[in-house]
Amino acid sequence: MARGQCSPPPGVRWALSVRQPWAGLLVAGIKTIELRRWAAHHRGWTLIHAAQLTADDAEGWRHVGAAATHYPRLWELCTLRGGIIGMAELVDCFRYTHEEQFVADGSRHLQPPEAFRPGLYGFLFRQPRPLPYYACKGQTFFFSVEGFHTHE
Repeated sequence: MARGQCSPPPGVRWALSVRQPWAGLLVAGIKTIELRRWAAHHRGWTLIHAAQLTADDAEGWRHVGAAATHYPRLWELCTLRGGIIGMAELVDCFRYTHEEQFVADGSRHLQPPEAFRPGLYGFLFRQPRPLPYYACKGQTFFFSVEGFHTHE
């Protein structure tokens, strides 16, 4: 993927930093629910930022290996760090109050049942798409990205 500037569609303002390989899986549409300990009040197009740090578990990489034959650029997408790698539309945020809910959504958030914690939030994304890599620093929570210009 080429490094450099890119112009997101009109209305894109916010980014969410996600550790790899989860960011790549989200942009590829394999993962459609991102888990957080806080609620999202933002809805709409969201830039997906690949955090500088990677997830310290093997679960995500197992999913990359399983899906890589169907998504030829998935390994490349999952190796990018420290910048915007794509975007997706955040359409809902809901709270997991029961383990049954969490387990039922397992194919969408890609976490094993033992990862359940009461009060986790699921951010539901749709229409993911990769963007040319754009280096920038990530932050906790949603953040705006300098260098991106929207046409509002």
